[in-house]
Amino acid sequence: MTPTKVAALLTFLATPFAGHAQDGPAFDCAKAESSAEKLVCDDPALAALDRRLADRFAAAMSVAKGLDAGANEAEDLLRATQRGWIKGRDECWKDPDLRVCVERQYLQREGQLVAQFMLEDPRETQEWFCGDNARSVTITTFDTELPAIRVEEGDSVYVGSLRSVDTPGDYFVAFWGAISFDGTTARIEDNYGEKAGCRIAG
Repeated sequence: MTPTKVAALLTFLATPFAGHAQDGPAFDCAKAESSAEKLVCDDPALAALDRRLADRFAAAMSVAKGLDAGANEAEDLLRATQRGWIKGRDECWKDPDLRVCVERQYLQREGQLVAQFMLEDPRETQEWFCGDNARSVTITTFDTELPAIRVEEGDSVYVGSLRSVDTPGDYFVAFWGAISFDGTTARIEDNYGEKAGCRIAG
């Protein structure tokens, strides 16, 4: 076979694959097992979300690899949390509306990655004082499709997202609690049910 024919054959073989990669999800649909994966393969909008999340994950991994200290641990943790997220997404078969659940899982995970690894410029960053003991927390918000939030308290960083587009200002932050904003004040409720008021510093 001449070099020209070889090149033509390779082009022919690559063309449908490229189209599938562009239109389908980032994973191989031939290996899809869960109802969530099969739905993503059949739904162009969810497939696009999957590709977008794969790009976010790659960007987060790049940030983790570039850390001056603890890069290996950060990479391992990122991979572990992604595996955990996949398991959580696949649990959507229990939800009455599979598609709504799957889409929410993707949007929440995207926001978590953006907030954790600062993959976008934030909407704003503000320092808040909460509770009688004047807990100081730095809160950063992001205009991802489902708005995301980053809470820094002491040496710890927590991330979360808007509960719903129907509840603006009402966020849930994993391992930290919930916070509801109302102008220059806010209310928080931690994972133990303790509530406190907050105000912007200054």
